[in-house]
Amino acid sequence: MAITQEDVLKALSYVEEPDLGQDLVTLNMIEDVQIDGQNVSFTVVLTTPACPLKELIHNACVRAIHTMVDKDANVTVNLTSRVTTMRQNRDILPGVKNIIAVASGKGGVGKSTVTANLAIALARTGARVGLVDADISGPSMPLMFGVENARPHVFQGPDGRNLIQPIEKFGVKLMSIGFLAPAESAIVWRGPMASSALKQFITEVAWGELDYLLLDMPPGTSDIHLTMVQTVPVTGALIVTTPQKVALADAEKGLQMFRLPQINVPVLGIAENMAWFTPAELPDNKYFIFGEGGGQTLSEKYETPLLGQIPLVQSIRENGDLGTPAILQEGNATAAIFEQLAEALAQQVSIRNNVAPRTQVVEMK
Repeated sequence: MAITQEDVLKALSYVEEPDLGQDLVTLNMIEDVQIDGQNVSFTVVLTTPACPLKELIHNACVRAIHTMVDKDANVTVNLTSRVTTMRQNRDILPGVKNIIAVASGKGGVGKSTVTANLAIALARTGARVGLVDADISGPSMPLMFGVENARPHVFQGPDGRNLIQPIEKFGVKLMSIGFLAPAESAIVWRGPMASSALKQFITEVAWGELDYLLLDMPPGTSDIHLTMVQTVPVTGALIVTTPQKVALADAEKGLQMFRLPQINVPVLGIAENMAWFTPAELPDNKYFIFGEGGGQTLSEKYETPLLGQIPLVQSIRENGDLGTPAILQEGNATAAIFEQLAEALAQQVSIRNNVAPRTQVVEMK
């Protein structure tokens, strides 16, 4: 009996997307079904190129066709992706699908290091990524990306407005106050000036089409954070902390800020940096210098997933200082950790876009 498209779609309607809890057909993730005798091919459109469940979904599709359609069918599953979005207010950043704030309550926890490696990890999966260095008084992205001497140029956009062309490196579009001021100069601004600079970096930069725009926020809870949520609809926030009690206490404040009723930005998860120390000569040893289990405790208290634990490894610091973040080191164990963190973050964005309300600009009086 000949295989039909209806047979294929019926079988695939029993394959569930593990994160979203619905079948692939209902979610409109199946496209381009082709049948030639016993040869069956179709495309599964994933919600992010960084999907950590690609192999699981692929195998489930093949199994469904063999079980419910024809056990001898030759099944070809093509995996592609279309990053989801739930944004409103498309007047600002019309081509950006998801805006993610990377925040910490305390300085010195490695938030910028995590953000830089995350951005590159997402870009290496095929996603279109931008990064705003929103830490106005302590910009570090030019150094971490090895572009300290780069200077973005200004051009006139199609609507006559002057726009800044972001610097691009390692597949990531970058904007930082560090590009506009000498590295050795102290940037001393009052709150309104810093907020105005952030707003300019968001609204007057030619970001183009992006799947993810990461905002590397300054420590604490300040004018910058309020300006950010009042300027653009933020998809969610990633909280970076170390296991240390004092860092956790500050991270908790940062997390609670995003959950305030008048702000109401979803917290996508927690990344625990410097989770343990592993010396290069003893790669299997773990020394919990800053304490143990702090990120997990915070995760459980606020029912927010712990997306990853990053060890304190000398090469992460060295690569950041050299402008070649650790994620670029092929086959390195720490690179794999950042890859997994990027997948987990993209996964949470997809879940958030499927179950939570649309993102909106915060209106505060």
